Amino acid sequence: MIIPCIDLMDGKVVQLVQGRDKALEGDAPLEMLAKFAGFPEIQVIDLDAAMGRGENAGLVETLASRAKCRVGGGVRTVERARGLVEAGAHRVIVGTAAFSPVLAEIAREIGRERVIVALDSKGGRVVVKGWKEATEFSAEEVIGRLEEHCSGFLCTYVDKEGMMQGTDLEWFRRLRAATARELTAAGGITTMEEIRELSAMGIHCAVGMAVYTGRLELAELARL
Repeated sequence: MIIPCIDLMDGKVVQLVQGRDKALEGDAPLEMLAKFAGFPEIQVIDLDAAMGRGENAGLVETLASRAKCRVGGGVRTVERARGLVEAGAHRVIVGTAAFSPVLAEIAREIGRERVIVALDSKGGRVVVKGWKEATEFSAEEVIGRLEEHCSGFLCTYVDKEGMMQGTDLEWFRRLRAATARELTAAGGITTMEEIRELSAMGIHCAVGMAVYTGRLELAELARL
């Protein structure tokens, strides 16, 4: 499955490089939603909430009410996870809180089937708090321990995020071998060849920068 991304910052659709520098702005959120109408699911990330500097709650609620969305960004409490589901989110992405008792509480509250755990890797280590803080472990080391609390994982290769230089297929291959849960790859996916290889592994692809710059054509992706 191909999953287009809508990343929100200051009320706008943006694309960042490695979670830091804004590289471009997309069309208005509802216009992007319309462009992605041919895809079965859309990923919506509230970057302001992820970075702890505000939120785009109204926009997130609007998008989640109009399309099948997996929603993340700053989901660190049971209340926020529940609120997103009540707003219409199909599934909720939990990152930083996945490494605390809150994950189990969220899974009990909204159901494990609605939880996606984000495992974002930079320099070989999982990073949290808007990719600003590195942990001491790798995604391969912890993925098995988190399975009981989620239906799948969103794994972002931060080292290449937004850089249009391709991703690390070997890393995703190792993750695929480490879990039977659903996997979604993100971070640096640039070519149809990469998408086909990931799909052959049984891994979904979340695409952002390559779509917004036209490197990947929406029509061709929709046919997949």
